[in-house]
Amino acid sequence: MFESAELGHKVSKEQYKKDSPRLRQELLTKQFELINGKSFSVLILIAGIEGAGKGETVNLLNEWLDPRHIQTHGFLMPRPDELERPGMSRYWEALPAKGKIGVFLGNWYTEPITRRVLGEISKVELDRAVTDIVRLERMLAAEDVLLVKFWFHLSKAQQKRRLQALERDPDRRGWVKKQDWEAFRLYDRFRAVAQHALRLTDRGEAPWTVVEGADAEYRNLTVANTLLAALADRLARKERAETCVPDTTPPLPRPVDDRNVLTSLDYGRKLPRSRYDREKDRWQARLRALTLKPKFARRSVVLVFEGFDAAGKGGGIRRVTQAVDARIYKVVPIQAPTDEEAARPYLWRFWRHLPRRGRITIFDRSWYGRVMVERIEGFCSERDWMRAYSEINDFEHQLVEHGVVVVKFFLAITKDEQLRRFREREQTPFKRFKITAEDWRNRKKWTRYGHAVCDMVDRTSTDAAPWTLVEANDKLFARVKVLRTVCEAIERAL
Repeated sequence: MFESAELGHKVSKEQYKKDSPRLRQELLTKQFELINGKSFSVLILIAGIEGAGKGETVNLLNEWLDPRHIQTHGFLMPRPDELERPGMSRYWEALPAKGKIGVFLGNWYTEPITRRVLGEISKVELDRAVTDIVRLERMLAAEDVLLVKFWFHLSKAQQKRRLQALERDPDRRGWVKKQDWEAFRLYDRFRAVAQHALRLTDRGEAPWTVVEGADAEYRNLTVANTLLAALADRLARKERAETCVPDTTPPLPRPVDDRNVLTSLDYGRKLPRSRYDREKDRWQARLRALTLKPKFARRSVVLVFEGFDAAGKGGGIRRVTQAVDARIYKVVPIQAPTDEEAARPYLWRFWRHLPRRGRITIFDRSWYGRVMVERIEGFCSERDWMRAYSEINDFEHQLVEHGVVVVKFFLAITKDEQLRRFREREQTPFKRFKITAEDWRNRKKWTRYGHAVCDMVDRTSTDAAPWTLVEANDKLFARVKVLRTVCEAIERAL
């Protein structure tokens, strides 16, 4: 990967003065096409050898482009507060909206490469982190993020000369830190580890551009030309895509005997009121005690509530929140995405609500909307919801790997029971707000929603984050099953 970046590339100052004004103007033109179109976002990843001009390049981009539409983030090794949440959280929260450019100086490559160089992780662990990165970048590319990745390189001799030159420059002497010389000492190991990581992550949807950083003029023109070409190509492809028929994926098969995870449930399960009160109090007390254990402070919990309309999600959530301190939980109701949310990759709005250690986040509907509501209503393409199954599994795997307890419920009722509850809501003054025209419209698509639920359970019920199907025709039975399942999941984790 680095052979061509150690040849001593140079550009004369005269050539730079001739080319840079034109490049700057063309970049600005493409940036404003991006801003006006708002059809995709741009994420520039800056990584590489210390002293190769990464910071200077970021300053150049902010000078040449309109900085009001550029969001620059400098990521170092994770802070203690950032370690309380899954590792990718801080990057997800910083993703730019459509029409914007994000610059990550330091990014998801920094930590695994650095830790491997320092011997803190094995090659197998590095490869696993790299595999996670490949999946992430593939997902971002599919979600209309243009990834432009620059690796700034220097030979060992060039790095030494560069650091010495910076130390001699009175205006830039402070740029060189002790860790820069420590990085020079580990140059050979760093080069080998970086080359391995770059080879594994140089993919069609997110290729690397390796830039020799010794000559500032060459470096600047290379970065500007690469970014300009990427923007121009993507803007042209967006125009062509509007005239093309979207690809379709094969339909998911249905069981020939119509038996599935929903029709196999026993909807006749009931719990007498007298027993319900005892069981509810018992499991709520147990849940409260679990959250007070010292070990709970080293965990976090994510509860996902999905279900048919009027299935009792709200009642189940309330029985959980009654049992725990209000200071440690948050309920996140998921509705149609806001403009801010719609301008970013689909999972962005869920990453930003993940709990810190010792906290509980309860999602009243969730990321599964993509494979249910959005699928049925046509709010996303077939390709989008089909790839969402693996993306969701990957997302939940990252949560569990970090120590998050993920508990997922689908509350199921029969079609007749739903009709009874709809009519009851219409006839009860304090329940009328719960029933809308959309509920009746969704009911007409009962069979299609049922198929989507079965596909969802089949494809996203994993050992790490299994689905719990709750027979909810009897609300009392359903509430106790929810409480018991939450307690048992936390107990297993602790």
